[in-house]
Amino acid sequence: MMEATEVKKAPYVIEWRDGFKIGVSQVDQEHRHLFTLVRALNLNSVDQTVEELLDYVVTHFSNEQELMEKSGYPAFEQHLRLHEEFAAQVADFLGNGEAWTEDRIQELRRFLNKWLIGHIMTHDLRFGKWHASHATAHPPAHAPVLQTTIASRGFFARLFGVR
Repeated sequence: MMEATEVKKAPYVIEWRDGFKIGVSQVDQEHRHLFTLVRALNLNSVDQTVEELLDYVVTHFSNEQELMEKSGYPAFEQHLRLHEEFAAQVADFLGNGEAWTEDRIQELRRFLNKWLIGHIMTHDLRFGKWHASHATAHPPAHAPVLQTTIASRGFFARLFGVR
């Protein structure tokens, strides 16, 4: 019986692979760290790891959105909505009041890994390709955009208290 439980858990611990790179160094490094945090989820430290994960997701989304906005990425608003939808799904999962169990942690890992991989390999990769072909053609605006300004616009910021 214990063996079946171990087999069930194994598919939900997904390691970072270079195949997930989108070609934007900062974004790739942040994605790699997100995978590390998801992998670190365990019953002994779940509350602390979830808090760290949420903080880092807010930072990553803010940084990614800033890069998109500064570069004039045409699908910026659509991408922002995807981040907000993710935030709502995470809020629903975390806000359901259930106690943490191994099964619930595996469910969270499965959701986060599936979402991360799907989002990176479609939407973020699309931005990476666009960024590579437009980064020199459209230099960033001279006025810096503050991360907190961008972050405070979205649902994620309101949900997690980013000011």
